[in-house]
Amino acid sequence: MESASEMVAFPLLTTPIESNYRACTIPYRFPSDNPRKATPAEIAWIDLFLNSIPSFKKRAESDPTVPDANIKAEVFAQRYTEILEEFKKDPESHGGPPDCILLCRVREQVLRELGFRDIFKKVKDEENAKAISLFVDVVNLNDAIEDEGKRLENLVRGIFAGNIFDLGSAQLAEVFSRDGMSFLASCQNLVSRPWVIDDLDAFKLQWGRKSWKKAIIFVDNSGADIILGILPFARELLRHGTQVVLAANDLPSINDVTYPELVEIISKLKDEHGQLMGVDTSNLLVANSGNDLPVIDLTRVSQELAYLASDADLVILEGMGRGIETNLYAQFKCDSLKIGMVKHQEVAQFLGGRLYDCVFKYN
Repeated sequence: MESASEMVAFPLLTTPIESNYRACTIPYRFPSDNPRKATPAEIAWIDLFLNSIPSFKKRAESDPTVPDANIKAEVFAQRYTEILEEFKKDPESHGGPPDCILLCRVREQVLRELGFRDIFKKVKDEENAKAISLFVDVVNLNDAIEDEGKRLENLVRGIFAGNIFDLGSAQLAEVFSRDGMSFLASCQNLVSRPWVIDDLDAFKLQWGRKSWKKAIIFVDNSGADIILGILPFARELLRHGTQVVLAANDLPSINDVTYPELVEIISKLKDEHGQLMGVDTSNLLVANSGNDLPVIDLTRVSQELAYLASDADLVILEGMGRGIETNLYAQFKCDSLKIGMVKHQEVAQFLGGRLYDCVFKYN
């Protein structure tokens, strides 16, 4: 399941022992809770994962790479449902107590044991092709904004709009399969500022004052998210003289972009001179994070990423999984940015915000 080489701690994380680093943001239980009885928070989150099973089963049934996919998809649904129900009866079963990392990991294990490697491959390819066709227009719209602060805000809004394409959210998966999603409409329809966590003005000030030497960006979803959200933002950093490292998943998980997919996307977007709409890409690198989930524990990243990150002075965690459900309170030895859209009601309640609210946390 993991990257072949040994995993290491992300070097820019404040020493994990000193900072009491916990990957998962929302505590499902406290030390005083009965270890043999599921807490209300655990039950709520187990139910959230139970509700996502039909959309995963549907994707698995239509996976052309797996023989008897419809039968195996049914087995996946039954087996994962049983495990989740067992967590409710005994939180310490299956390596528990459960948190968002364990619930994601068990789901991926069940899928992979049945031969399902990438059940979202078809929809990822379709969305990547669609987003690639819109890339030039989106970049031109951003470049036409002369005021640097306004251009930066527009780029940030693009990241939020792209981040809506998330098939791990049962509600969004249903909307997406029914209606599709318009990137530009999503940009215009974001919830109004101030967002639930809104440090954009502070980030704008720093953007004007300092230039970061190297930024590590942990990327999230395929399609509009990476192509119309993150890449225009990364291109703007490149224009400012920042070296940018995009850290993508080793193995497929939901509709998250993987390292090989991201290499291919960037090669399609570059022109014959190796430029991204007139911007030199010699300072744009893609790294394999070693991760195989839609969330991330920063005590376990690839050695390649750890090496590339050692001298970075800006870390960006993008997406609800990596930047909100995990690592929202992670502390770093350098500037950090957590940016993502709130797509689960349970996360909105925890943060005291609205569903589809935005998080822009700058330290």
